[in-house]
Amino acid sequence: MTTMPAKIIHLSIGRDWRDVYDFAGKPENMPLWASGLATGLEPHGADWIAHGALGSVKVSFVPTNEFGVIDHTVTIESGLRVYNALRIVPNGDGCEVMFTLLRLPGMTDAQFSADAAHVEKDLAMLKALMER
Repeated sequence: MTTMPAKIIHLSIGRDWRDVYDFAGKPENMPLWASGLATGLEPHGADWIAHGALGSVKVSFVPTNEFGVIDHTVTIESGLRVYNALRIVPNGDGCEVMFTLLRLPGMTDAQFSADAAHVEKDLAMLKALMER
């Protein structure tokens, strides 16, 4: 069994975890902070569709839950499915937002670093929105 290299990207947000979860977990809010979904998400049955540089992608979210889990799977037109683990965890009066970035097969060091920087930028935008 092989595993992909992974990097956990996280930051603290000075706001109650439930507020952050309620905002970040709504697919319709994701274009406000997740730049990869800047074109917006359209409901498509139980899933969502986004249009972008990779063409149309299907995004499937875990159900709303009491644990702060916003995991979602992105399926691109080629059929490649990318699992994205996104968690909002209580931390005192605020919270930690954690995204597990997996290095996909064939991805170069530069591409993995660029993806990590992209996620860091998105989480910083979420922090800015939530700490207003």
